[in-house]
Amino acid sequence: MLEILRAAGWPIWLLVATSVLGLAIIVERFLSLRDGLVLPARLPAQVAELARKRGDTPETLNQLASGSPLGRVLAEVLVNREENSTLRTQAVEEVGREIADRLNRYLPALATIAVVAPLMGLLGTVVGMIEIFGAYSPSGGDPAQLAHGISVALYNTGFGILIAIPALIFHRYFRSRVDRFLHRMEHEASVLSRAVSRLQQ
Repeated sequence: MLEILRAAGWPIWLLVATSVLGLAIIVERFLSLRDGLVLPARLPAQVAELARKRGDTPETLNQLASGSPLGRVLAEVLVNREENSTLRTQAVEEVGREIADRLNRYLPALATIAVVAPLMGLLGTVVGMIEIFGAYSPSGGDPAQLAHGISVALYNTGFGILIAIPALIFHRYFRSRVDRFLHRMEHEASVLSRAVSRLQQ
């Protein structure tokens, strides 16, 4: 591996740093966007029972809001239970935008890596081509320098594409996962809001 890195020249280190950053983001998002952390399975039923028994004290709501993103949304419904449905919906939407921003954290960076990595590979290709042309002189070419230039060009191009493909795949995967989470939270908030409205009648 070290031989490949040496053969690829200095531009490869930019790609190595980019790949490490991309891998760190992918691992962090895998750990943060787990179903159990974002959408605890039994939470909607527990919150509905809490609302029915009027057990939504400030302490309980703070604990609920700090437990998970879904809990934060459902807690907002209960905090605004005395408001009309329009104001309650507006409050929940504001919280939803905040949660969406948190769930999408680092995904723009992953998208940037998917776009920039091939360009970094292209930079390595250009550097390799410069070395190839530099190997020629009126008296003849230097085969070692020519071979090194070809290595720099090919290794950087391949490594840039190798980084960009998984970065793009995981970016799309995490975006779809966040969209599913947000849709589910919106649904659960609507269900709880309707239940709270019926309890007030």
